[in-house]
Amino acid sequence: MTYISEKRTTAPDNMENPTEKKVFAMLDKLKIPYECVVNDVVETMEECKEVDEALGTEIRKSIFLCNKKKTSFFLVVMPAEKSLDTNALSSKIGVPHLSFAAAEYMEQHLKAAPGSASVMGLINDEDDYVQLIIDKEVADEEWFGCNPGINTAHLKLKTSDLLNKFLPKINHRAKIMSL
Repeated sequence: MTYISEKRTTAPDNMENPTEKKVFAMLDKLKIPYECVVNDVVETMEECKEVDEALGTEIRKSIFLCNKKKTSFFLVVMPAEKSLDTNALSSKIGVPHLSFAAAEYMEQHLKAAPGSASVMGLINDEDDYVQLIIDKEVADEEWFGCNPGINTAHLKLKTSDLLNKFLPKINHRAKIMSL
């Protein structure tokens, strides 16, 4: 059984991850309400199910992709149980040969290790190098669940706050499409 702390409405104590610190500082600065938990490491969507229950929302799947030349990068956010058809996505966005990006690119652009990709990692993408694609199903939900850049904590916030406050403040915009 995975350890999961009680829900709280303030940042976790003893944050050591720089991305996590930046995310919670930005949420507080923007006065975006959230709930969060601290948990044992979870690296798969299956492992996130207990976190889902604790927070009362689904933790979203985040997939980091790139084109064949490794010059364009995409963070795709979708429901946990949904599968991504990279060929169909390639056609929709007009970028041939999408594939999973290597860990080194995730670290470079999101400052995240595999298993920790999150929309919150875009706070580190100051040059807007990573394009964000959010599945319409996710964008239409009231609540959004994700990690704050490290998979030992998770948070829940209103999807509208993510889309209309957080992302614009970090100079990112989501392309919303049915995946």
